[in-house]
Amino acid sequence: MTIYNINFGIGWASSGVEYAQSYRAKLLRSGKQAAKFIFLDFIQNENIQTLTSNLGFKDKEIIWLYQHFTNIKIAPTSYTVQNIVDTLTDEVTRVEENGKVKRLFFKNDQTFVTCYLKEAGTDIVDRAEFVSNGMLIRKDFYSYVRILSEFYAPHDNKAKAYMRQFYNEDGTVAYEEYLDEEKESIFMIDHTPLYGKRAFVAYFLKSLKLTKDDILIIDRSTNIGQTVLENKGDSKVGVVVHAEHFSKNAVTDDTILWNNYYEYQFAQADAVDFFITATDRQNEILSAQFKQYTKHTPRIRTIPVGALDKLTKPKSKRRPYSVVSASRLANEKHIDWLTRAVIKAKKELPELTFDIYGEGGEKQKIQQIIEEHHASDYIQMKGHVDLTDIYKNYELFLSASQSEGFGLSLLEAIGSGLGMIGFDVNYGNPTFIKDGENGILIPDKLTEASIEVLTDHIAEAIVKFYQLDLKQVEKASYSIAEPFKKQHVKQRWLDLIEEVKK
Repeated sequence: MTIYNINFGIGWASSGVEYAQSYRAKLLRSGKQAAKFIFLDFIQNENIQTLTSNLGFKDKEIIWLYQHFTNIKIAPTSYTVQNIVDTLTDEVTRVEENGKVKRLFFKNDQTFVTCYLKEAGTDIVDRAEFVSNGMLIRKDFYSYVRILSEFYAPHDNKAKAYMRQFYNEDGTVAYEEYLDEEKESIFMIDHTPLYGKRAFVAYFLKSLKLTKDDILIIDRSTNIGQTVLENKGDSKVGVVVHAEHFSKNAVTDDTILWNNYYEYQFAQADAVDFFITATDRQNEILSAQFKQYTKHTPRIRTIPVGALDKLTKPKSKRRPYSVVSASRLANEKHIDWLTRAVIKAKKELPELTFDIYGEGGEKQKIQQIIEEHHASDYIQMKGHVDLTDIYKNYELFLSASQSEGFGLSLLEAIGSGLGMIGFDVNYGNPTFIKDGENGILIPDKLTEASIEVLTDHIAEAIVKFYQLDLKQVEKASYSIAEPFKKQHVKQRWLDLIEEVKK
């Protein structure tokens, strides 16, 4: 039996879906369940192994659609600049290097190879671009051998990609993809033409030869949901609901507007063996909605998307009046609100400090707020770091997100005994924050108020929090975190697998 997990892409700044899969991989691994994680997007800037290993996946667990039909294994990049030089027919006359880019010149300045290095100062190459007489003609992509080539031709005074070749270890062509900006690609595999990505995915699923003992878990399925269900073979199929599954503003007694990421799967619920929600609250709401708006009564199980190895406890006293946030610095996370609220609360709590962890597009905006209010001595931006052993130094975690399907950072924070403040919005906050016990839930209607009013309320909540018994707050957070420990979440997966197999 193998558990296959379907996703699209992965990157350095991955979303909660990829982190959820990473947690799942560890749990299934520890439960001795064979699992594969399938990525369907074309990933070209670097070797997919660099990205998957960064999130803790094992190489043998990864299936990349575009590499599946070759005999090249998922492995770290080890191809070198010298390996490239050895394939060239012309002599290199000059080399320029700038950080992670090394350029090899030949006859003139218009003919060269640009090597994109895995790390500056090394000779390991992720990809290379070949330019002849000022025109891009080819891109090569590497791991321990060349994985694929992308070919270009002049079009409207630009280089236009028209074909990709995917190779076996010995350099022979495994299959080809013919590109057309106006139409879908045509894939030619074993003399079989596949017209478009869906046909390619269908062919791939059939190649897995799925049996009744296999489980196919869909984490993302935009535009391919039907393809997956039509080609699942005898396998069992599950759908993980990672986000809000319906539009609250479009619900009547008779109709509901599902999230378009899940609409097809909900409509075909009879063909789905189980759905997974991350919280009990979402499970309850989704179950009630299926009963009210559909004829389906699917199996819905709650399994947290994250798990704690242990409860992390401080070895020394937490820093007094220390506040922390951790998230992508994106607009929907509203770290700017939290920053303004801390500035206001500081007037009542002179010792208050606020550390902001994370990176993202809102970084400059937040920094500007800090500087405008001369708050840099007590509000600091810490960047993206591993917070495993850092949370325990703080007393209070702040969240201003208006929608969290689960909230991995919330879980990690309560697992370190922090108190919490957040809006009373589904689904993460009410799962981890028990109002008046381990923190404060701010009424969700305030999210519609002006920023001035809204940040006043967050500031008041911070002041109110510090009137609680912080020892009892810590105790309550650890109690809430206990069911999310690794052994408990792993058992939920094992129970579901046994249930589905029967």
